[in-house]
Amino acid sequence: MHIVIMGCGRVGSSVAHSLEAKGHSVAVIDQDGDAFRRLSADFSGITVTGVGFDRDVLIQAGIERADCFAAVSSGDNSNIISARLARETFNVSRVVARIYDQNRAEVYERVGIPTVATVRWTAMRIVRHLLPGETSELWRDPTSVVAIVEAPLHPDWVGRPLRSLEEAAGTRAAYVMRFGLGVLPTASTVLQDGDQLYMLVTDEIAASVRKITGSAPTAH
Repeated sequence: MHIVIMGCGRVGSSVAHSLEAKGHSVAVIDQDGDAFRRLSADFSGITVTGVGFDRDVLIQAGIERADCFAAVSSGDNSNIISARLARETFNVSRVVARIYDQNRAEVYERVGIPTVATVRWTAMRIVRHLLPGETSELWRDPTSVVAIVEAPLHPDWVGRPLRSLEEAAGTRAAYVMRFGLGVLPTASTVLQDGDQLYMLVTDEIAASVRKITGSAPTAH
């Protein structure tokens, strides 16, 4: 595949090296020619000095034959504009943008442009490492919308189908730890004594999901 990267900072250069190591052709765009010094001497891809949302610059980088485009400069506006140009003008099938503003990230996710909202995601990871015993959150997606949390399991759920708990909680189980091994839930999974339960949640439903899983099932 041919992949165009806008931005040759630490992220852009690292992504470029990783992709080239996997055998892909890579083009890197940056308005600062000195930024290409971050690329190793054996980098064999294309480097183009210019603004990443300039049509001519994108064409020089091979955008017309690109399978993927990543906008990872330090500016949200530049990343958004270039990502939309790649998607809407050049019909690149896979486009991702690095976005610092969480609100903008959510908007562009809704219109089909995957984003990496770096500030909140990084902050959550740091908190988890600093206070591992004070959070039940194991993972959060880069847009900071969906998380996996450990949920308490009330003993009265034991022996019941996992799907009944999912229906009560209004979400899905990501996985179950059973005898020290991860188990992917299926339609026939039945909860067992000692199971550790990990649920998919958003911030809006996290508290209610924990409350439901940690309480006895209600009678129907």
